[in-house]
Amino acid sequence: MSKPAKILIVVAAIVVLIAIMAGIYNKMVKLDETVQQAWAQVENVYQRRADLIPNLVKTVQGAAEFEKGTLESVVNARSKASSMQIDPSNLTEENIAKFQQVQDELSSALNRLMVVVERYPELKANQNFLELQAQLEGTENRIAVERKKFNETVQNYNTVIRRFPNNIFAGMFNFDKKGYFKAKEGAENAPEVDFNFD
Repeated sequence: MSKPAKILIVVAAIVVLIAIMAGIYNKMVKLDETVQQAWAQVENVYQRRADLIPNLVKTVQGAAEFEKGTLESVVNARSKASSMQIDPSNLTEENIAKFQQVQDELSSALNRLMVVVERYPELKANQNFLELQAQLEGTENRIAVERKKFNETVQNYNTVIRRFPNNIFAGMFNFDKKGYFKAKEGAENAPEVDFNFD
């Protein structure tokens, strides 16, 4: 084989290798962007919930001599949840867990508020309260849907960056594994229902 033919084969091999690397890199970039977009949507629905809470608190305050501690816990949990921000390029297991913890605290405070509302028939008949309650329920459903979508995009991304030879390029170009939303500890157990408000 002549020297020019050898050079041509080497150049062709380098071009093919660069094309393969570019294809793998571009696929990982696209998947990373998809994860970041899914995360933005998760934040969007959590923000929607946070935006509904001030109106809910005002309605509850105005309708009854309501338990001050219950309202304060909702307001404080909302403040804490609203201040928790995660850089979408750093969606690690630890950061997702921290975000989920503050959001779960807000969910718990809202659940306690809804239980206490049962003691106030005038609130349960208040149209504004009923509309806000329906919007919150709808938002909770949206949160569940967006978290599921987020986990699916993360799974797709993590699978691609961990496969061979992608894992080599992922390491070279700093494509790190992303974290998932996980079920709350004890979520596998049915909740206890207690209608005793004494």
